Amino acid sequence: MASRDDELERLKRRRMLELQKRMLRESQKPEEPPEPEGPTPDTVFNAWFEGRAWEVLRAARTQFPKVMPQVEGALLEALKAGRVKQKIDGESLFQFLRQIGVPVRLQTSIRYKDHGELKTIGQLMKERE
Repeated sequence: MASRDDELERLKRRRMLELQKRMLRESQKPEEPPEPEGPTPDTVFNAWFEGRAWEVLRAARTQFPKVMPQVEGALLEALKAGRVKQKIDGESLFQFLRQIGVPVRLQTSIRYKDHGELKTIGQLMKERE
């Protein structure tokens, strides 16, 4: 019986220490990163992107986290050097990524208009059952 009580006390102490450590971590504010010098990549992209380009870029960043920083760096250099002459829309960014070997998959859905309402194909199938 004494060994169970000792074990219970040991578990209580361990749990208390874990809680104290967590509270200490939460009470300390994380340091704010220093202000970057010059415009950030996203502000440069914001000036050049239109349409669904941000959606394509976010999907690419999520699906290819190791490759996209290099691709974004090259794209930034091209934008800053003036090699890109027109705005970048989602379709052209998607095509560019495919051409360089980054097969981004986008969330797609087929919807149709029925009596003024947009419905998905799934909703149509449920209604017809």
